[in-house]
Amino acid sequence: MKKLVILSGAGMSAESGLPTFRDMGGIWEKYDVTQVASPEAWQSNPELVLRFYNERRKKLFESKPNIGHEIIAGLDNSFNVQIVTQNVDDLHEQAGSKNVLHLHGELKKARSTSNPELVYELNHWELKTGDLCDEGSQLRPHIVWFGEPVDAIYDAMKIVETAEIFVVVGTSLNVYPAAGLLSYVPSGVPIFVIDTGQPNISASNVTVIKEKASDGLKKLREIL
Repeated sequence: MKKLVILSGAGMSAESGLPTFRDMGGIWEKYDVTQVASPEAWQSNPELVLRFYNERRKKLFESKPNIGHEIIAGLDNSFNVQIVTQNVDDLHEQAGSKNVLHLHGELKKARSTSNPELVYELNHWELKTGDLCDEGSQLRPHIVWFGEPVDAIYDAMKIVETAEIFVVVGTSLNVYPAAGLLSYVPSGVPIFVIDTGQPNISASNVTVIKEKASDGLKKLREIL
């Protein structure tokens, strides 16, 4: 089966009711990023940071995959599908997708503040002060904050280099380093971009589908 690599972004989960970070009405209009999503924020006001991610996590526990997630999961029957996602939700996994790499962390996980190798699954939405790892350190959201390295990008590069078909869905390709993954797509590999905006990409082998994620994926499924 052909290797189908999918890069997904916030628009992928918007139809499940999860607010995007940068679009109009997105999360950053309500919060100062420096106060809730940076190492400095964690040092100065961990309670606020925990509350911010608790709100996001609670919303995620109440959300379900949308038809777009289900279409991608169904492509596993015909392709060797690998998803690289900018999203911190687990809606791809809930829909049944097996191979998902999260660039920016996972909302339903927490990790030790002293030992980043200690990562824990959360089966509830609330992470509190006093929730400790096995070594006795406070747990923090398992999220890549602004100013922290995106370590998973190196694995993502290797995945993209093996693509025989490359799909971008729900992201305007303005966020780096994820947007830079396009340069690792092998020459001549067909690229499909599904987004309602004006994607930041120009190449002869690109097909742009100007639809929201689920409608665009329906069209993509017919093409493939």
